[in-house]
Amino acid sequence: MTSSIREQVRQSYANAARATMTRVAETEPACELASSLYAPSDIDELPTAAAEGSLGCGNPVAVAELRPGEVVLDLGSGGGIDVLLSARRVGPTGFAYGLDMTDEMLDLARANATEAEVSNVEFLKGYMEDIPLPDASVDVVISNCVINLSEDKKAVFAEIARVLRPGGRVGVTDVVADDALTPEQRKERGSWVGCIAGAPSFTEYRQGLESAGLVDVEITPTHQMAETANSIAVVGVHSAIIRARRP
Repeated sequence: MTSSIREQVRQSYANAARATMTRVAETEPACELASSLYAPSDIDELPTAAAEGSLGCGNPVAVAELRPGEVVLDLGSGGGIDVLLSARRVGPTGFAYGLDMTDEMLDLARANATEAEVSNVEFLKGYMEDIPLPDASVDVVISNCVINLSEDKKAVFAEIARVLRPGGRVGVTDVVADDALTPEQRKERGSWVGCIAGAPSFTEYRQGLESAGLVDVEITPTHQMAETANSIAVVGVHSAIIRARRP
């Protein structure tokens, strides 16, 4: 990823983390986005700041079908909502890692884990193009509307395959563009930080995962994305559920 794009993304998420803490301090309600993507029972049991810090486009924890005892890695963990939910699902014999490049988000996530009294989690600073975990060390990789933000998705897919154990799986939600949209047309529809310009096409996503050695790739669109500032639908750009498996 070029330094300019990466810094734009980092700054945007740092600002979001600071805004989250301000809203929570002012006792404003949790964001509508999180409440529309997660079951009320999940959000009700989490710190307010975890829901406020959710900037995703889906619920990868539900997609991944986590089981007790599994080790989970969340790419771009933000305020930690998906890590905390994962830790609950894998139970005390399992573990959940969160990876984020933004110090402010890491601070927010660690504070949320402390408030929630969840101990089977760890938040790591790093990049999804260079995951700071050993080979074959996790059972499941999840992510929530983050892989589209990388300029080097080939590296991200390769790293996912590297850290997965044989038989491990991918369960992510992300933004995907119609195959008919050129990269230039995607840029016309929205910014990189807004999760539109960097969205891979359905074919690019599938080929990227398969080239990394993953199999059983499934990409299922769930709803059309909307431009954040005015909620206008972005034609040809979708939130999608992506599943795959390491053989």
